[in-house]
Amino acid sequence: MPVRASLLRRTVLNRTAVLAIGVVLLFAAGVLLGSYTVTLPDFFKILIAHLTGGERIPGASFIVMENKLPRAVIGIMIGTAFGLSGGLFQTMLRNPLASPDVIGISYGASAAAVTAIVVFGATGPVVSGAALGGALGIAALIYAISRGPALGSGGGNRVNAAGNRLILAGVGIAAALHAVVNFLMTRADIRTAADALVWLNGSLNSANWDRAGMLALALLVLVPAVIALAGPLRILELGDDAAAGLGIRVGSTRLAVVITAVGLAAVATAAAGPVSFVAFLAGPIARRFTGKASLPASALVGALIVLAADYFAANLAPLLLDGTVLPVGVITGALGAPFLLWLLVTANRKDA
Repeated sequence: MPVRASLLRRTVLNRTAVLAIGVVLLFAAGVLLGSYTVTLPDFFKILIAHLTGGERIPGASFIVMENKLPRAVIGIMIGTAFGLSGGLFQTMLRNPLASPDVIGISYGASAAAVTAIVVFGATGPVVSGAALGGALGIAALIYAISRGPALGSGGGNRVNAAGNRLILAGVGIAAALHAVVNFLMTRADIRTAADALVWLNGSLNSANWDRAGMLALALLVLVPAVIALAGPLRILELGDDAAAGLGIRVGSTRLAVVITAVGLAAVATAAAGPVSFVAFLAGPIARRFTGKASLPASALVGALIVLAADYFAANLAPLLLDGTVLPVGVITGALGAPFLLWLLVTANRKDA
């Protein structure tokens, strides 16, 4: 048995390393390739010149340092944040449907951001701040509605019931917020509606170093929290009674997991909009690839999805659609919808 566990652990580590290599390769592709290609020596020359104040290459320095590099950096960070958020929710509630996309947190951010854009004419950081506040507020409301003994104590059946209540509460609130967003869009002029629509789809077009810095600061707080919660979360998978017997404070641990997961989804949404289905896809794909639930693998899969989708949207879609550049969320949404249907079908087969 120890040999088998050691073999599984080694397999998970090796496959997680493969995911990490994939992230590095896609990051390099996003920065070096595309509509404007840069050689590796030129990239390092541009980077060193930017850091040391040296001579810059006209045009190339701006494209790399102000467009390609911050876009790829933010892509990795939001993918990581969404992947961790989805992994935390799905592991805690033991339900693959428990992700910020499905339970309404992303809709809370969307409704707040669209209200700021349409009603108050907000732009830039104000929209991001409104999205962050909306996500946190709706998450608190969903948690309050679904809260019961199952989120704090009890066995596996009650945990499943709590997860179902949380998902149902989130779906109901998301439907109401979707109606609010549609109403606001009908009241907006065409230019404002176009700006709101780009944000609603999730886009990296507005990536810049200021936004990357704020997102990095948030992750410097939230990622250590995930690391601290990973051990207790694994013990919680044994069941609440067993976890309590091993000294885990079940109620406070679950609340800490919810706060951390919501914070990750909120800051990622505030930075790039509600990039659809990344949090939903990352955990199940990572689990199937590595053979077990893994938060690091979920984070890496989230980054892979965002980087791959953004590369396709920015560089390949214009070749196929007569120059049309798609927001990254359109690509991830196209991937997520059939995956959700497949997950529901396979779940029904298991239940049968």
